[in-house]
Amino acid sequence: QFSKLTAIREEDGAPDAHTMVDMLRRDHETAARTCREAFPAAEKAGDQPTMDLLTQRIQIHEKTAWMLRSVNA
Repeated sequence: QFSKLTAIREEDGAPDAHTMVDMLRRDHETAARTCREAFPAAEKAGDQPTMDLLTQRIQIHEKTAWMLRSVNA
């Protein structure tokens, strides 16, 4: 199963709004971290398209996590 390969946990039930926002923030931070961890391999391979994609994904996930932090502050 692919769910065993992901760092983003599957949640059960319906959390309250603050918990849900915190979960979303955490998952966006995890996605950004995963992209940062993959970047050196793409850089070593000289894979510019993948580096560009990872850079874009990092920016989007970090921006979204920042916005979610501000909502739950």
